[in-house]
Amino acid sequence: MTGFEVMRKMLLLMLTLLAACTAPESVQEAPDRVVEPRAFDGNAPRGDTRLRAAMIERHNAARAAVGMPPLAWDAALARDAEGYARELARRGVMEHAPQPVGPAAQGENLWTGTRGAYRYGEMAQHWIDERRNFLNQPIPNISRTGRFVEAGHYSQIVWQGTTRVGCALASNRTDDYLVCRYSPAGNVWGQRALP
Repeated sequence: MTGFEVMRKMLLLMLTLLAACTAPESVQEAPDRVVEPRAFDGNAPRGDTRLRAAMIERHNAARAAVGMPPLAWDAALARDAEGYARELARRGVMEHAPQPVGPAAQGENLWTGTRGAYRYGEMAQHWIDERRNFLNQPIPNISRTGRFVEAGHYSQIVWQGTTRVGCALASNRTDDYLVCRYSPAGNVWGQRALP
């Protein structure tokens, strides 16, 4: 075999390998979409009265479980939450609002999910379930996983200095956006959620 034939065979082998690596059969498909089982048919019930009752009940049950006094509903915080929930739904994004530094700051919990698929209590429970990761250490070292975001919603709910809460829900064509605002704000750097 001549040098030219050897090079030709090597080139053909390389092209064959390259084609095999880039062939559609070798491209991995996206994983299946995970859909949580639903406990009800149709859309979840909605309304301001139901939202307020569910949020107060879930928040205060979580606080009572760790010996913290109940939160009071604050209509001004709920209005602020509504404005921001509408903005999130309009823009179709999930990001925290900029907050002023100092006593005017509001704590904030955000949640999003498929429009109409979750009851209000289920939304709040997603935050409360973070207690499994929670460590009562100075912020930001509050999570067993090492990731603040995996316990930060829960720590805001049970924060010892927080006394008031207000929440609102807004929706776009596909998603619900829940915003809860808290005062005084929790998750203060270097402080603990609980005494």
